[in-house]
Amino acid sequence: MAAAARLRRRLLLEVPWRWRCSPRRGGAACPSAGQIRAAFLRFFEERHGHRRLPSAPVRPRGDPRLLFVNAGMNQFKPIFLGTVHPRSELAQYRRVVNSQKCVRAGGKHNDLEDVGRDTYHHTFFEMLGNWSFGDYFKEEACSMAWELLTEVYEIPRDRLYVTYFGGDPSLGLSADEECRDVWLHLGVPASHVLPFPLKDNFWEMGDTGPCGPCTEIHYDHVGGGRNAAALVNQGSPDVVEIWNLVFMQYSREVEGNLLPLPQHHVDTGMGLERLVTVLQNKRSSYDTDLFTPILDAIHKVCRAPRYQGLVGNADVGRVNMAYRVVADHVRTLCVCITDGIYPGFSGAELVLRRILRRAVRFCSEVLQAPPGLLASLVPTVVEVLGDAYPELTRNAKQIKDIINENEATFLSSLERGRRIIERTVQQMEPSANFPAEVAWSLYGSLGFPLDLIDLMLEEKGISLDSAAFNKLALEDVKRKAGGPQAGQPGTANTQLDVHSLSWLQGSNVPATDDSPKYAYTLGQHGQYEFSPCQATVLMLYRDQSLHKEVGAGQRCGVILDRTNFYAEQGGQDSDQGYMIRLGQQDVLFPVESVHLCGGYVIHEVTAVETLRAGDQVQLFVDEAQRLACMTNHTATHLLNFALRRVLGDSTEQRGSHVTAEQLRFDFDTKGHVTVEQLQQVEQVVQDLIKKNEVVHMAEVPLTLARRVQGLRAVDEGYPDPVRIVSLGVPVENVLTCDCKAALQTSVELCCGTHLLQTGSVEDLAIISERQLVKGISRVIAVTGGRAKEAREVGQCLAVEVDSVSLRMKQRITSIPEMQNLSKEVGQLTKVVASTAMPQWQRKELQTILKTLQRTANTAIKKLELQQAEKVAQILLAKYCNQPVIIDTVPADSLSILMKVVNQLCDKSPSTSVLLLSPQASGQVLCACQVSKSCLPGFSAADWAMAVCAQMEGKAGGSPIVAKGSGNAKGMQGALTTALEFAQSKL
Repeated sequence: MAAAARLRRRLLLEVPWRWRCSPRRGGAACPSAGQIRAAFLRFFEERHGHRRLPSAPVRPRGDPRLLFVNAGMNQFKPIFLGTVHPRSELAQYRRVVNSQKCVRAGGKHNDLEDVGRDTYHHTFFEMLGNWSFGDYFKEEACSMAWELLTEVYEIPRDRLYVTYFGGDPSLGLSADEECRDVWLHLGVPASHVLPFPLKDNFWEMGDTGPCGPCTEIHYDHVGGGRNAAALVNQGSPDVVEIWNLVFMQYSREVEGNLLPLPQHHVDTGMGLERLVTVLQNKRSSYDTDLFTPILDAIHKVCRAPRYQGLVGNADVGRVNMAYRVVADHVRTLCVCITDGIYPGFSGAELVLRRILRRAVRFCSEVLQAPPGLLASLVPTVVEVLGDAYPELTRNAKQIKDIINENEATFLSSLERGRRIIERTVQQMEPSANFPAEVAWSLYGSLGFPLDLIDLMLEEKGISLDSAAFNKLALEDVKRKAGGPQAGQPGTANTQLDVHSLSWLQGSNVPATDDSPKYAYTLGQHGQYEFSPCQATVLMLYRDQSLHKEVGAGQRCGVILDRTNFYAEQGGQDSDQGYMIRLGQQDVLFPVESVHLCGGYVIHEVTAVETLRAGDQVQLFVDEAQRLACMTNHTATHLLNFALRRVLGDSTEQRGSHVTAEQLRFDFDTKGHVTVEQLQQVEQVVQDLIKKNEVVHMAEVPLTLARRVQGLRAVDEGYPDPVRIVSLGVPVENVLTCDCKAALQTSVELCCGTHLLQTGSVEDLAIISERQLVKGISRVIAVTGGRAKEAREVGQCLAVEVDSVSLRMKQRITSIPEMQNLSKEVGQLTKVVASTAMPQWQRKELQTILKTLQRTANTAIKKLELQQAEKVAQILLAKYCNQPVIIDTVPADSLSILMKVVNQLCDKSPSTSVLLLSPQASGQVLCACQVSKSCLPGFSAADWAMAVCAQMEGKAGGSPIVAKGSGNAKGMQGALTTALEFAQSKL
């Protein structure tokens, strides 16, 4: 005990500040947010042996259901689910601590609409957390938390209340008396230890999966010796939760029942913003030093009064709300852009776009700040958060550029949207709701956040038809969600549940040896040879449970002791193929997909006969599909290197996907990739293919691999040891300390299957390149025969474009001929846009076709004018300055007929003209123009409608110019009506 006391005193002495601002003491020298964060991390790292980890990026890794990382536990899900690879660094963690960047906007956990309306909601926040993975449990977790809060942070004990799970008879769960007793043993008064039901004190990851009771620590802002137990969990701003300790000890099954977890975990989370509010004696996080520098920076630029912390009706003009919105949103923008999420049009990118636009609107309309305020706040955000998250400092310029570009785009959209709202309101009936269709158009097309639409309508005293809007939103969600294709393999038989994984591991069932997937060679004639693999069925998996036997016709997951099949990972599709039972060569079990789960490789198979554990099988991969994936994966490495060589060393991979048909590669870019750059990238790849470099592969310790200069790796968990793929340079060479070879070739961490020599790629053609969002581009490429075919198609289309271009230069005097040529250009434009061909060539041809289309349109217009002039001259001579001209003339189109009318009226301004033109189809075209001297009594629109009605047709236009059409049977009557109508108006 004495040694522990000495350690505690030493730790406290090392803290470069003293807690002179705790609620117990009062005073002015408050600890900063940075000091508070550092004390938390140091407490668990130095005093309790936790491993300190950096924050994961807010872009989720390997969890497509999440838009953003929204909790500290997200990166540890594989541990909780038991799916972590046993050789990965993640699998070695026992007790860890970190401060995690989190974003709650969009999806299930969405605080966006509330931000600004009160003084405590945020879209970006920091979650302080400590975790135990099968190490300590309730007693130690509670003891550490109590020690930190009361002894290090010196929060008065009488202001703290703890809650525990009070049980749920319907689930057969008794109260968590173990947790209650821990708190009582720590000296917490019984009146401050409170039971609560399932909804308050039982935490669940989702509808299924790990879950368990939790204990929460609440803080009473008022204090003064009162008992505030009645205010806990009642939504009172005076008594707030500051820390949640979750004890994961159950698993929620598909049927809804709870089963004990084989291994217990602890997951705690304490919001830094709320903790800082307590320790700095504030009632709002916006009054702490996490926000005050940003609020001060806003005030210096805008024309609004200083921030006062007002809400509701007291916040006149919503000025304080605007301060909070802008300060919160610029933090979110900085963090998200730094972590590779840019404002865009789907998923997290779309949410970030709405966040940015919401902030811009409050900047310009409420704070009356000039454009650029948002980007000007970036240095202040970096100053506040940069020490904890140095990546913000490195990316400050990029953040400012992206914010400025998106702000400029939105300001123009904002003005357009305002005009749409004004026009719609003017056309609405009094007391009517604003039409949902218009609101949805603003929301979807112009990127207006819903709360902005509500605010703009609220200012006009109008409500949105929310029910109709929500219906449109639901239809959109359903349309985008779609559903799995019929017959598409699911994951029910390939993703092991936590209990099955635990049973396998507890029963010492060995992880699958999948090293035979790399066992292939080059034959004498350059062909790849894949050896079959013999294996034993260890277990079968079906309907969330393990089986020793599966009957014929049933789909199941087959777990083997070894395999030569590649499981889907690292962006590469899984192998397909088949297995046979030894001695039954004529019975094939097709392998549809292969997945890796907790070190076990699961082969999805539909059993054609009964399969049993212990069966001896032989595995055969689909060699053509495997070789195509190997080719495209090696080509992906070549492409990654080439992009970096051409576009610069700052070009970073953002994602990739390799299939047998093609490869997809996403990467950072500062602008659009030009035609010349695409050609250069292809040329670099071609050179590497021609060199026929040897592809070197070896497994090395992860720590050693990360020291390689020029190593290319993506943000994901790698196993240890890890596989290095190096083109042209042996792996042992790139591992030497002074080797710079990796800077001149492609060296990557990669578990995929690759060619043994680059020459087997044969060819690569980039067939698509586009920006996904500002700053991230996606290329799609094909290799080998597909690349050759793409180039041949490109050449054929280039010849066709050249042919049209030559014909366009000839002197064509026929309007139909020129119109046919224009139509041919349009059809070629569609074919070029949709056909697989080199992207650089597509862009070149599109530029030529755009010019040809413009030339054709100009030529048609010129020919029509010439024809119209001739007809107009004949009519002028025929009617010589008469006040009305009514006649029939030949014209190939309504456009030409209208030009004849325009020519007549230009040359004889006092004349009103109506012309009919019968067509071979039996239709009659009508065009008219009324002299301005005859207005307003004589309307061209009324004239055309009266005439076309006689021909059972329709017409429309303005008082001066109108056009229409009808049936030839009524043409004579229409001419009579035209004359009578004109005479009645003149």
